Amino acid sequence: MSSNEIKQSLKLYIVLSRANKAINEVTNQFFQQNGINPTEFAVLELLYHKGRQPLQKIGSKILLASGSITYVVDKLEKRGFINRISCPSDRRVTYAEISEEGSAFMQKVFPEHEQNLHELMNVLTPEEKETAIELLKKLGLSIKDLSY
Repeated sequence: MSSNEIKQSLKLYIVLSRANKAINEVTNQFFQQNGINPTEFAVLELLYHKGRQPLQKIGSKILLASGSITYVVDKLEKRGFINRISCPSDRRVTYAEISEEGSAFMQKVFPEHEQNLHELMNVLTPEEKETAIELLKKLGLSIKDLSY
């Protein structure tokens, strides 16, 4: 492994980090303008597109520590965006479900979020987007296999 290869890996890391930071800044500003934080949006988006979910599973689906889920769900429930539903067959399980108000919010906000992301990514051609998706997926999956 040459010094140039190591420098190239470092450069890739820096470019990926900067691109991620730039995209997150724009999307976080959009969420803020809509009175929500990125984590709350992620929970709402999951429930909006996937339906009712056990609270215990939400954290792993949106990459959030389980302790934080209760806090986020509490905030969304207070705003009337989601409801907690007890599982009739297992008292240990509680589901989160998007409410009508939460669905109405997502119907308004999600298409705009989607359009914003499209505009951010549109500097790339469809072919370049596909290549980027494949390469980043390959990178992410290979890292999962490494054990540190």
